[in-house]
Amino acid sequence: MKKIYEGKTKDVYSLENGNVLLKFKDDCTGKDGVFDPGENTVGLTIEGIGRENLKTSIHYFELLKQAGIKTHYVSANIEEATMEVLPATVFGHGLEVICRLVATGSFVRRYGEYIADGTPLEGGYVECTFKNDAKGDPLVTSEGLAALGVMSEEMFKSMKEQTLKITKIVADDLASIGLQLWDIKFEFGYNNDEVILIDEIASGNMRVYKDGVIVDPVKLTELILNR
Repeated sequence: MKKIYEGKTKDVYSLENGNVLLKFKDDCTGKDGVFDPGENTVGLTIEGIGRENLKTSIHYFELLKQAGIKTHYVSANIEEATMEVLPATVFGHGLEVICRLVATGSFVRRYGEYIADGTPLEGGYVECTFKNDAKGDPLVTSEGLAALGVMSEEMFKSMKEQTLKITKIVADDLASIGLQLWDIKFEFGYNNDEVILIDEIASGNMRVYKDGVIVDPVKLTELILNR
């Protein structure tokens, strides 16, 4: 295998069959040792969380498959903490898509004079940021993405529709075990000009609350997998 990318929480390798292998790591985004999916740097390492994140991703990719939503997921090896996926080209140098069901985190830090932390965002609010640590993952609009040649407005529309559908599936699944999804982060790419979900759907990429208290990623993974 040839390593083609080293990320914060995963390394990426090319396979001889043309697909790609993701190797999950035990690093989590956060700050000062505290988990925060909204941060753009690794803040802590949790032993075994990479394998558990993989199990969570498999759970949700299988749910999406049942719902008829295409993703890059092909197969996985839990023991080796790896997932084989279809090749996909990222948008620009990498784009993060956040769906917010409740105002919190960086959203409130930006817009706190207009909205209080914990305020529901009816229907879900979708926003995008460029993956650029040096610039603090700057926000970008659909019009900006089109003007920069990163993606067409038709691609953005498809990505937004998929984001809302996928978020609802995840939120409904969490609600079935008494948990409330506040926000979740995705990545998309394109495969033969078709926009598809890539990367992972793991506890480290979402904020989930139980009885008004945020659930840490390790506990969240346990609740998702051991229902």
